[in-house]
Amino acid sequence: MRILPAGSGARLTLQCNIRERKIGAIKGRTCQYCPVEIRRITQVGAIKAAGHLFDDPPRQGATESFLGDERHHSLIAYVDNVPAGMVTGVEMMHPDKGTEMFLYELGVDESFRGQGVGRALVSALADVARERDCYGMWVITDADNAAALATYRHAGGVPEEEQVVLVWTFDQT
Repeated sequence: MRILPAGSGARLTLQCNIRERKIGAIKGRTCQYCPVEIRRITQVGAIKAAGHLFDDPPRQGATESFLGDERHHSLIAYVDNVPAGMVTGVEMMHPDKGTEMFLYELGVDESFRGQGVGRALVSALADVARERDCYGMWVITDADNAAALATYRHAGGVPEEEQVVLVWTFDQT
């Protein structure tokens, strides 16, 4: 899969399982296939325009810092130039292991779920990881998030047995 720079015009076609959809004021057409374009994002405006795909609205400073680091990756899938899904990844390096890609977040607009957009985004991030000479890629998700688990498995991910995630939460006031 090739990841396209913004405005390249080439498209990746994925099977579409919906007959009609509405995205804001844009009514989708009845189709058998929806053209999906995956772009590598480098501009804050593109992140803001796809803000509905994130858990919370993107913050200006955090977005600028994220995009300003060559080890941080943001990909957005567009259908008819409308943001349909996004994935972010962060390269992580350790002296005795090398570099691996952490799939930080995946979000797909509700009207595009179940159509392969998430899988295409995960696969595209894996392609970026390979291009960047990462030895692997990993993600954490909730055990009861069936949709995410199916997406990751269909994109080639396999569960690590006996793993436990511990977290620290810091007050940011």
